[in-house]
Amino acid sequence: MTKKEAWRAIVASSLDWEQAHSSLENALKGLPSELRAKRPTGFPHSVWDLLEHIRITQRDLLHFVQDPDYEEKLQWPRDYWPTSPAPASDKQWNESIAAWKKDRQALERFTTDSDLDLTTRIPRGTGQTYLRTILVAVDHASYHLAQIITVRLLLGAWPPAKGK
Repeated sequence: MTKKEAWRAIVASSLDWEQAHSSLENALKGLPSELRAKRPTGFPHSVWDLLEHIRITQRDLLHFVQDPDYEEKLQWPRDYWPTSPAPASDKQWNESIAAWKKDRQALERFTTDSDLDLTTRIPRGTGQTYLRTILVAVDHASYHLAQIITVRLLLGAWPPAKGK
């Protein structure tokens, strides 16, 4: 493995590692469905709000780095958050998690497999580099992952029960 391949692999692995904190999968594991929409007193978000926000933002960042025809279509903050604090169904909850995983894996592949120099500026951007955008995805997800755990702590649902 070359040095370039090694640092790309490290960056890609940071999208889903558990060295410094929980993974999103583990932060969601065992959460009772009735708590997905619950906003603790004094806290502005439910776990659903945060999961969907992570998913929507990650998808937008993925499109930004991958799509040469990318145009900024989402309005901040309205389009980056769900309209309801609750998923419409278990199916929507599961689809959100699956879409987040699929996009995370695509971002990992982009990081490791792209022939692009990740330190170059994204032509359709305003000065962002590919690497900076990938690191924004990492940082953004980590920040909101901590909020998910905080919500669960405030709801008395952390840590997850063993075996769930």
